[in-house]
Amino acid sequence: MSNASNTIKIDGVVIPFKEGQTIMDAALAADIYIPHLCHKPGLSPHGSCKLCTVDVNGRCVSSCTMPATEGQEIDNNTPALNEVRKTITQMLFIEGNHLCPSCEKTGDCTLQAIAYHLGMLDGHFSQFYPRREIDASHTSLVLDRDRCIMCELCVRASREVDGKDVFATSGRGINRHLIVHSPSGKLGDSNIERDDLAAHICPVGAILIKGDAYKVPIGQRTFDLHSVAETNLDKIILTKVRHHDA
Repeated sequence: MSNASNTIKIDGVVIPFKEGQTIMDAALAADIYIPHLCHKPGLSPHGSCKLCTVDVNGRCVSSCTMPATEGQEIDNNTPALNEVRKTITQMLFIEGNHLCPSCEKTGDCTLQAIAYHLGMLDGHFSQFYPRREIDASHTSLVLDRDRCIMCELCVRASREVDGKDVFATSGRGINRHLIVHSPSGKLGDSNIERDDLAAHICPVGAILIKGDAYKVPIGQRTFDLHSVAETNLDKIILTKVRHHDA
């Protein structure tokens, strides 16, 4: 069978896929948005946030890890799936300290943008208010663990793109947290640099560039100008980062 004849169906739309692509890969290539936080094209799939869960022939799977195969019929944008996604998003908000009105990442935060996209109006659950260490030891970066959602994008970016292996996660449940591979465990003693992908890939405000806060006015930020459902958004964000760091 040639690659040209390989197709899947998402919400009734027939789209092509190439051998080796996941459902997420094929959807993004066809300009179909599947909500996600822990996935970035070019990095290994992780399947941790579960926002990208879809129904494939009656079975729920993570679209970022599930290979696309001929004949799959996939439900993605349904009220039931979006309600589950909204609940997951609410849980992510209450598990950390995500105080959008006072956060310098407001308007540039993917978690916030997905909450708007899914119609989330409140946290629903009781707030955990965790107390996690903030690390400002680096000359160019701040690590605010209170905002970390354990997507491990920084972990994979550091290992797979930067070639440095700066980050990892440790612990379980509410005690799970991001750790730094350095003699002291501090970011300032690691070999991460301002220009590394790991320094810019965080979808929330857990990794911040010192001196960059509030440079872009409210109303001109990423999600003020673009919908989170734009499937070329990663390119837009990368271009924006390079522009402001030049």
